[in-house]
Amino acid sequence: MNVRILIIFFLSLVYCCQTTAQPLLKKPGSPIIFRGDSVTAYRDPAILYHNGIFHLFFTLVEVEGDGKVFSYTARSSSKNLLKWSLPVKLTPRDQTLNFCSPGNIIRVRDEWILCLQTYPRPGQLITQPVRYGDQSARIFIMRSIDLENWSEPEILMVKGNDVPVAEMGRMIDPYLLEDKDEKGRYWCFYKQRGVSMSYSYDLKNWTFYGFTDGGENVTVLIENDEYLMFHSPSNGIGMKRSPDLKEWTDTGALITLGQEEWAWARGRITAGTVVNLRDDRRIARYLMFFHGSGPLKESQGDFDRNASIGIAWSRDLAEWEWPGKK
Repeated sequence: MNVRILIIFFLSLVYCCQTTAQPLLKKPGSPIIFRGDSVTAYRDPAILYHNGIFHLFFTLVEVEGDGKVFSYTARSSSKNLLKWSLPVKLTPRDQTLNFCSPGNIIRVRDEWILCLQTYPRPGQLITQPVRYGDQSARIFIMRSIDLENWSEPEILMVKGNDVPVAEMGRMIDPYLLEDKDEKGRYWCFYKQRGVSMSYSYDLKNWTFYGFTDGGENVTVLIENDEYLMFHSPSNGIGMKRSPDLKEWTDTGALITLGQEEWAWARGRITAGTVVNLRDDRRIARYLMFFHGSGPLKESQGDFDRNASIGIAWSRDLAEWEWPGKK
């Protein structure tokens, strides 16, 4: 009798572990979480999974009635990856700043740290050709104790305190990561001359380290005592590996998911950020959040509109699944 009970318990446990992710894996239809339209774009997702809740930060672009285009950093949350709260804006309405493109959120002592950028485009109208952020784009952090209320942005002097802000050069798409070998040493990856890297022990005093070839919207994970980088070239998401942040090797195939079948991502699929939740029995996968724009290319107009955030997942970073995959 005791043996039968143990067997039943074991089988129930296995079944539970296999089915806890079913709401995610069985979701029908589209992988889209937030769908853009003719006056809205959702771009540049960043994800934090904490205490059973998914916190999604992203760029929200809005075209106002007079045609002016404004970008914000916004957030939403979900308990099951199916239903998401209404987006809440975290940054001000200001075309000379346009705080956007959150990279990730890390825990440093008793605070949450969110990194993001400015994307100044003074006077940008939706009727004008696309203008990308100007040379004054810089990277920042915001602080929070509860993931809801955030401090004013603080600029990151990633070139060192002796380099004036005006001479730092255009930089976008930050991502923060604690060193795999030295606790308390934090790296900032950002888009400048490929992917640039700086490090700090207090997030205030920075030392520039160098750069490597790479695209936009970097995510860096630590796996098997290596750094694993996801980055976005002109289209798709690529991967690189490095043992020491000096030598990087391309790995895997370019990830384009279901782009060939998705009109909403036909123009570009990009900004893939990945979180490793293989050890969480609810998910047991890598999750990727990304944005797709289309049906037009971004240079043709689907940059400030018709951009949507989607989700996909993988067990091995080679084969990817998504809701509605045939």
